[in-house]
Amino acid sequence: MNTALTPREIVAELDKFIIGQKEAKRMVAIALRNRWRRRQLDPALRDEVAPKNIIMMGPTGVGKTEIARRLAKLAASPFIKVEATKYTEVGYVGRDVESIVRDLMEIGIALVREEESERVRQKAEERAEERLLDLLLPSSPASAQPSSSSPSRVDYVAYSDDKPAVPAESSGKSTREKLRDLYRQGNLNDREVEMEVEESGPQLEVLSMPGLEQVGSQFKDMFGKMFPSRKKRRRMKIAEAYGMLVQQETQRLLDQDKVAEMARERVEQSGIVFIDEIDKVAVPTKSRQGADVSREGVQRDLLPIVEGSSVSTKYGIVKTDHILFIAAGAFHFAKPADLIPELQGRFPLRVELSALGKDEFFRILTEPHNALTRQYEALLGTEDVKISFTAEALEEISAFAEQVNLQTENIGARRLYTIMEKILADLSFDAPEKTGETVVIDRDYVRERVKDVRVNTDLSRFIL
Repeated sequence: MNTALTPREIVAELDKFIIGQKEAKRMVAIALRNRWRRRQLDPALRDEVAPKNIIMMGPTGVGKTEIARRLAKLAASPFIKVEATKYTEVGYVGRDVESIVRDLMEIGIALVREEESERVRQKAEERAEERLLDLLLPSSPASAQPSSSSPSRVDYVAYSDDKPAVPAESSGKSTREKLRDLYRQGNLNDREVEMEVEESGPQLEVLSMPGLEQVGSQFKDMFGKMFPSRKKRRRMKIAEAYGMLVQQETQRLLDQDKVAEMARERVEQSGIVFIDEIDKVAVPTKSRQGADVSREGVQRDLLPIVEGSSVSTKYGIVKTDHILFIAAGAFHFAKPADLIPELQGRFPLRVELSALGKDEFFRILTEPHNALTRQYEALLGTEDVKISFTAEALEEISAFAEQVNLQTENIGARRLYTIMEKILADLSFDAPEKTGETVVIDRDYVRERVKDVRVNTDLSRFIL
């Protein structure tokens, strides 16, 4: 885990992918560093230090989700993004808020399993190679020792499809090593072997009522144990067989109980939950009536999860006391003060993200490691078409994105996706016929492609 990064280093890493929003980056960097600081404390005091949850306020497309996602990747932490509007008060049709923690636990399991699989990969590959040689020499296991009284003779390893046989010495060991060398040189990749694989039968789906997903999962596990998967023999190429054997050996080497324990500890100590659209469950004071009562119910159900509670999962009890919660919303019609007081108190840190203008759009198109311009250059490069953007073209795109955001809905940096796709649509369509060509995207090229939507405001509302 990379939680030992200093706040300045964390901000520097975030700057590689997110433009602007200095205050928000500083706040999440401090929150991540505080997790490392908490781990250095005496155990008696460590449990008393609660995470400082954050509310991010700002229009869509300014980087709220990206900041949280990149932060989780930096820390190698289990991360889940949920929309507050998907959940509903207990007693209504909708997802139970405790499913957030169960889903986070599944993500933690997958994260730890991947790390542990990588750790044992070398040993799994060694075992898979031995099993592969056993399949090639079923009558000569690795442990077989040649008899001193046996006469010297030459055996043949048979293959299918009328392939030439491989001569080998009578010694099982020398035959095995000869085959090992042939395999490592890639000379046997087109051969076939027969091995047992699990038969993929029909998948059992258990229908459960909303809010009772955990019960449905338990039924599936129970039926899976009652009716284990059957095995059948299949012929396959050696390269494919080796891949399946590596998978099987990796599963054998993994201690599933240890994986679950490590994942639970990772979720409890470093899990991050990003709750988007939190403003949609806030109820403005002037409209506290009717269906809005259900929105308050969602807040009341979220409160114990954010405050710290124990949630039952199929991997055991997960405590949420030290999970970091980051909430975000545009807060156009509501404000953080419209949340119930108890929930407000669990989000002590608040930061407002600023709207993006043409200067930020230009930087977004040029600075990040995953800039849109680099993405399109790579995509069209697969067709052997080279494109390059002039600075004037990018300035024109940035100014036009700002103009459209002001005239229509402000969707932030996502506007660049629609404009870039509009500009490059013809080139993307004709790319297979333009192999080997170089296309320069300049200011005139951009203006020509967007002139129709620029003149017609009503059209731009539909197209962009």
